[in-house]
Amino acid sequence: MSPFIQTYLMPDATAVKFAIKTTLAMMLALYIALFFDLERPYWALMSAAFLQIRPMSGMVIEKGICQLGGTFIGAVAGIVIMALFAQARVPALLFLTIWIMLCTYVGSLWRNNYTYGCLMAAVTAMLIVVISSNSTPAGIFDIAVARLSELGLGAICAMLVSSLLWPSHVGTHLATQADTVINQAFEHAALRLEASDDIAAMQTALRGSLGPLTLLETDSQAARFEGPEGAGRVRATHVLTRRTLRFFANVQALHQLMHDHADRLDPQSLTLACQVAKGLREAEHVKGVPQARKELQALRHLVHESNESSALAPLDRRLRLGLRESIGHAMIMLDAREAIASPTRHTLRSSPLAWHRDHLTAGINALRAGLVFALLALFWIVTAWQSAMIAMMLGTLFSAFFASRDNPVMITMMFYKGMLAAIPSAFLFGHVLLSQAHGFPMLAMIFGAPLFLGLLGATNPAIMGYCLSFTIFNIMLTMPGNGMDFSFDSFANRTVAVVIGLTCVMMGFRLLPGLGTRLRRRRLIKAISQDIHGLRRRSIRDAETRFSGHMADRLLQLAQHDDMLPEEQRHLFILGLTGLDLGTATLRLRDRLDDAPHPLIREAHQNLLHALANGFEESANGREPQGIHAAGQQLEEAIKRYGDVPADRRVLLEGLIERLELSLERLAHIMAERPQRPSKPPTKHFTQEVQDR
Repeated sequence: MSPFIQTYLMPDATAVKFAIKTTLAMMLALYIALFFDLERPYWALMSAAFLQIRPMSGMVIEKGICQLGGTFIGAVAGIVIMALFAQARVPALLFLTIWIMLCTYVGSLWRNNYTYGCLMAAVTAMLIVVISSNSTPAGIFDIAVARLSELGLGAICAMLVSSLLWPSHVGTHLATQADTVINQAFEHAALRLEASDDIAAMQTALRGSLGPLTLLETDSQAARFEGPEGAGRVRATHVLTRRTLRFFANVQALHQLMHDHADRLDPQSLTLACQVAKGLREAEHVKGVPQARKELQALRHLVHESNESSALAPLDRRLRLGLRESIGHAMIMLDAREAIASPTRHTLRSSPLAWHRDHLTAGINALRAGLVFALLALFWIVTAWQSAMIAMMLGTLFSAFFASRDNPVMITMMFYKGMLAAIPSAFLFGHVLLSQAHGFPMLAMIFGAPLFLGLLGATNPAIMGYCLSFTIFNIMLTMPGNGMDFSFDSFANRTVAVVIGLTCVMMGFRLLPGLGTRLRRRRLIKAISQDIHGLRRRSIRDAETRFSGHMADRLLQLAQHDDMLPEEQRHLFILGLTGLDLGTATLRLRDRLDDAPHPLIREAHQNLLHALANGFEESANGREPQGIHAAGQQLEEAIKRYGDVPADRRVLLEGLIERLELSLERLAHIMAERPQRPSKPPTKHFTQEVQDR
């Protein structure tokens, strides 16, 4: 069934409540703006609409604070620019372009609603400079105050309605997402441990877990605005993110070992892996976290008993230890789920994630936003067309807003189609019918109808871009206010300006696309290699915090990127998982051998870590890793001769080195067979993926 038909003929209660809440917030903001005769009341409408996109109270408050902070900073920047260049329009626009590029650059490095704050800083400064270009110096401050008042009014109305009418909380949302993450992760692990050849089912379960995990990590920051329990939920979310990704890295390594080297393993080890897979499925379906944890505890005890046989080969011992570690990660994931749902009864300690900041991507986004604005500003100067300011505003808003999204060209096209649908709607409701209305109740009934219809579909991810665009452009093309101009000329000018603005945004993303798969892969290899090499130089605690945070952030981004590619080109996420597995093993080796009593053991240990780091870089570039086996033998001999280490520990060390070497060889094989010239992901494929979700 078409998502449009399903949304509008069979709307669910959540969509209806969202549309009612957002429409009421917008109408409240419009009424107050009209009552106080603000210059541009439609900005209050836009502000309330953007804040209600995620209507949970904590998210609305966080986004409102970021919006108000960004608006204030942008107002100060606009005032400073006009104070310096009040009589020189071209230098003012030049410095404004630099400011927009700076805001876009910083916003591309951040996450969550801080990016939205940077966007508002750019848009507010642009409005003040452009609108003030024909004003007296004394009127610049009044324009800045007006913009702050309009945007602040929309934010306050959105936060008020969100808190009073059908309030929803981030904590409940996070607990639901955590359930999905864990259930799908267990299903994915079960398929892996069964050595299944059903790649499609494994990818579906993986996407089903990583999608909510990305959303969970992004949304968890808003829990801080829902009382003292929020900090506990944030820490628990960090624990769940780290452990889930380690869980994926571990089960992937075990899957490769069982799939590619089954002839070197004891059949009982493979049988035990199938038992673990069955236990994970049972833990997924039992009711309640305590019961699931009890099932996993019994399973872990079974694996531990089976690993005590001294007749097992090193690779078998390592496989069984890996199974035990996977169960341990799964149990901590369940603990994190409990801490997210009940942070007062279950508390976890965790350091915040260290974000991976891609300065090249941020620079490209800044350059694109600057070029789009400069092109539209030049068009404004040459034509002296007053409505060109609308095109400039849209170019600034969407070139920065879409830059942080995957496949921005597709999103821009969705907004373009939504804008085209809004043109006849705005003409009918915003001009023909609204021109006959008298009083605010009639205005709200007529003008609120298309807004409600647009917002009703904004909760469906498959059509969100179309419906949100339909709502925004109904506001932009109508521009409600006390002194509205209902002439066709003004409507036509706004329509042409909107089309020009979005067309320039589309051109910007076409001419300056984001990083391609090949360049992204090279930069990823370099970043992970640097982090793995850095593990040998820092303290274990500091190294683990930085590495885990960087890798978690990278893996979440790579999962989103790989999800847009055809099946045969999805190798970046595997690359990241192998790097995470190798880094985790490096930290485990350091924890056990950094304080070795004999200098020859410490020297051999450092040589092995160096060989593993170099081996990852070689494997990621499609070359066979060199020197790992020799470095491992050197360490084993040094430990055997100079170290007081039990024989079973030496066997586990030998199995770990052998497993890592096999994983790197497998990665080298995958990267050597990757497509040399990756094709661009087709829009139809991506759109179908979105609709399937």
